[in-house]
Amino acid sequence: MERQDDAVGKLNHGDSSVQTGAPSAREHSGSPQQEQPAIMQRDEYLPVPGEEKNLDVDDVNIEAESNESIPMKKLYLDDGSSLHPHLGPYFSDGQRRVDYVLAYEIEKPSSIRHRSSRFSGNKFIQRLRRSFNRSSSRAALHPKADPEIAAQEQRTDYHEDDKRFRREEFEENLLEMGLELEKDERSKIPEMGFVKIHAPWNVLCREAEFMKLKMPTKKVYEVKQGSNVVENVRQFIHKVTAPLHPKIEPSRPQNVKSLCHPFSREKQHLFDLSDRDRFFDSKTRSSIVYQILKRTRCTKAKYSMGITSLLANGVYMSAYPLHDGDIDGVNAESNDRKLLYEEWACYSVFYKYQPIGLIRKYFGEKIGLYFAWLGVYTQMLIPAAIIGVIVFLYGCATVDDNIPSMEICDPRNNITMCPLCDHACSYWELVTACGTARASHLFDNAATVIFSIFMALWAVLFMEHWKRRQMRLNYTWDLTGFGEEEQVENKDHNRAEYELRVMQKAMKQEQSNSKDEKVKLTCTDRMPAYLTTMVTMCFLIVLTFAIVFGVILYRISIKAALHMSNYPAARSNIRATVKTTAAIINLIIIIILDEIYGSIARWLTTLEVPKTDKSFEERLIFKAFILKFANAFTPIVYLAFFRGRLVGRPGKYLYVVGSYRMEECAHAGCLMELCIQLCITMLGKQLIQNNLFEIGIPKLKKLLRRRKSDLDSKQEEELNRTMQRYEKDHFLGPFVGLSPEYMEMIIQFGMVTLFVASFPLAPLFALLNNIIEIRLDAKKFVTELRRPIAVKAKDIGIWYNILRGLSKVAVIVNAFVISFTSDFIPRLVYQHMFSPDGTLHGFVNHSLSYFNVTDFQPGTEPVEPMHLGYKVEICRYKDYREPPWSSTPYQLSKDFWAILAARLAFVIVFQNVVMLMSDFVDWLIPDIPKDISVQMHKEKILMVEVFMKEEQGKRLAAQDNQNQDKCASPSSDNQSPPQPRSRPISHAN
Repeated sequence: MERQDDAVGKLNHGDSSVQTGAPSAREHSGSPQQEQPAIMQRDEYLPVPGEEKNLDVDDVNIEAESNESIPMKKLYLDDGSSLHPHLGPYFSDGQRRVDYVLAYEIEKPSSIRHRSSRFSGNKFIQRLRRSFNRSSSRAALHPKADPEIAAQEQRTDYHEDDKRFRREEFEENLLEMGLELEKDERSKIPEMGFVKIHAPWNVLCREAEFMKLKMPTKKVYEVKQGSNVVENVRQFIHKVTAPLHPKIEPSRPQNVKSLCHPFSREKQHLFDLSDRDRFFDSKTRSSIVYQILKRTRCTKAKYSMGITSLLANGVYMSAYPLHDGDIDGVNAESNDRKLLYEEWACYSVFYKYQPIGLIRKYFGEKIGLYFAWLGVYTQMLIPAAIIGVIVFLYGCATVDDNIPSMEICDPRNNITMCPLCDHACSYWELVTACGTARASHLFDNAATVIFSIFMALWAVLFMEHWKRRQMRLNYTWDLTGFGEEEQVENKDHNRAEYELRVMQKAMKQEQSNSKDEKVKLTCTDRMPAYLTTMVTMCFLIVLTFAIVFGVILYRISIKAALHMSNYPAARSNIRATVKTTAAIINLIIIIILDEIYGSIARWLTTLEVPKTDKSFEERLIFKAFILKFANAFTPIVYLAFFRGRLVGRPGKYLYVVGSYRMEECAHAGCLMELCIQLCITMLGKQLIQNNLFEIGIPKLKKLLRRRKSDLDSKQEEELNRTMQRYEKDHFLGPFVGLSPEYMEMIIQFGMVTLFVASFPLAPLFALLNNIIEIRLDAKKFVTELRRPIAVKAKDIGIWYNILRGLSKVAVIVNAFVISFTSDFIPRLVYQHMFSPDGTLHGFVNHSLSYFNVTDFQPGTEPVEPMHLGYKVEICRYKDYREPPWSSTPYQLSKDFWAILAARLAFVIVFQNVVMLMSDFVDWLIPDIPKDISVQMHKEKILMVEVFMKEEQGKRLAAQDNQNQDKCASPSSDNQSPPQPRSRPISHAN
């Protein structure tokens, strides 16, 4: 009895040390020589005891006793601990590398599970299981008293059996594809099993040829960077910036490059196969295995299912490649992941360049291009930030010399202004707006116009610089020949949701006796989803406008309330209070709606059931960009172009929602309020949404998981030490794509370029944020996320078109901001047309119109007309209208139309001049660097020479064979000559 109990106890935490899915002995009938490789792959893939149907405890005990001779039993000791805790990403033999891992949930019969828990003798294992079960969201309760719940359990068990059958068939098919598998169900994670996958050499060669992977050949050549002068300058710059380069030893000198060619098994002699273990790196091996997993089908069900469908249906919980190793600890061996952590993902190396080559080697070309683009964008922000700071300092230096602000601040002018709101607000003196006028000059001066032109050209230079950098990376990474076939192979694979919908449609057609040969989703099938998307998108955009309008009503009402307040402190800082609180409310709404809109965009895209992952990503990007762009920029656009335009005049104001009077701009214009809104929105999004959320949420999850666990710090350290690599990676977060990372930077790029005329310090704040963002994203990719699948890409895709569109729109937006939002054009017109001495003296008085207080509408006049201590008969307001004593009182004056014409002329001239300069810069700078085009041409010539030498070697070998045959049989002249070999004799073996 004690022996039986021990066997059951082993089954609870160690039954999966053997492997499932092997065929029976009947399937191995045939020639022993032909079946030997298959048997070598399958002898470690044996039936798991206790997983067959209708299995009682006695059968389990017998099978547990009969499995003592299985080699996989050596993975664990009797207490459940690992025999080889430091195997790393390898099989149990320590030789074959784990290229991919499939994780699935184990569901054992309840009787075995409960009995085994009584006989587990190790208290540490018990506490470990208890802690994981508490922290796991998938831990299920099994009450015995309720028969309905018991029936549900039976249905669940049947469903789990169906999943197990599908797993067995899928894994059998993987074996037939040549992969080697090893299963582990005795892991430290309760109720989780893992299938480790290894691709042997012959499978890697076959798939590399099928995928047309470019691999380095034995031929190497010297890369020339240009003329001697250019080379000397490059070497000098490299020596000066040596402290900024990461300490990563290159595998070969930078001026030497291997000639790459699509891999072919017939031409293996051309490639450097001296070290087969390193010929295919871990990134390439995992991508090859992933392609096999996508191609392999599970057909035991009525309809075939690939790995994406198996993951979607819960047959497997997750699938991921492994990280190279640990990044910290005494026993952490040197690997690419640790090197990336030390030289890239640490905040202490923020001043260094990024190791783009190592990032591409470890994560693939797509992620490497993202970080290369982010690095180029951050570098280009340095001159923009410097010029922006200079413009800001120029405004600070000239604020005391600004004539309009000096006139506003001069109390001798004694200009009485009309009330800012009805009934509650009283008359006010213009001198009280002195601080706002002086602050507006910091951002509204002649230098901001020059800065806007500079930023428009900067955007063009940035795009051109990135195109050249992208071409250089394509050449360095051997992506110049990456064509449509490779893109289709890597991206155009049907999604699981699409296959499921096709399966459901096929089932309906079978029921209706339809005889269509090929079933696919048409526009008619997707029409309800398209209508839902259009209605939802329009509703969300209208909702964004409604929220902005709600904030407008808040500003109007809170301003009136503060004017009616009896507290002097509240009445003294009304403008600052209203502006700041409204901007903070807008920021909070933007952050909340960003998360909501992102989820809704994904939901709408899922409803449309795109066929491929590429189509899904592009549609998701399009929806998310429209919603998030409208959410972030609608308040800014209102302040820039609509506030103060739809106000009316005293005695005839414009009202909304009953008695709410539309807002007016301050006397110095709305540019200051636009600057405050843009500053708070930009800083808030970067600090809270981009940095605080990305840093705080993972730490909060880790803290909550630690609180739910019963283990102390020493036990957690012991657990982390004994866990295998695939168990540690299982706890990391899944990789969800680069769209969120790109979206953050695109919104920031819009804020830097679209309204830079109102906020010259935007490039500086963006630069500081990106310095942190690079290291934050790097740390997330290296330490917090599972290793993503390496995906090839030649460019950044649809994001480049979005950037190019924003850079074009930025020219128009800045032209309108300078022309209509700031006072630059009115000052310019006054100085050249109306000023008696050619200066700005008298500009303030010229920009104010007169109003007779007796013309107020009944009920809108101030409650306290004697607030200033004297009776007011005439008040002033900012507009260009005829005075009340003219023949056409309160009508728009000629000055208004002159200024409007000047504003429109400025927009047209500014836009065309900047566009012309941008196109000239675009034409002047070639997309492909000259040295890269020369090297690409040289590479083609070298490739032709290599193949010509190979053909020559084939002809010589064929002649030698023909001469040998003639010497051996002189009478065989009438026989046909022997065919040439596919490669030289020296490489035939």
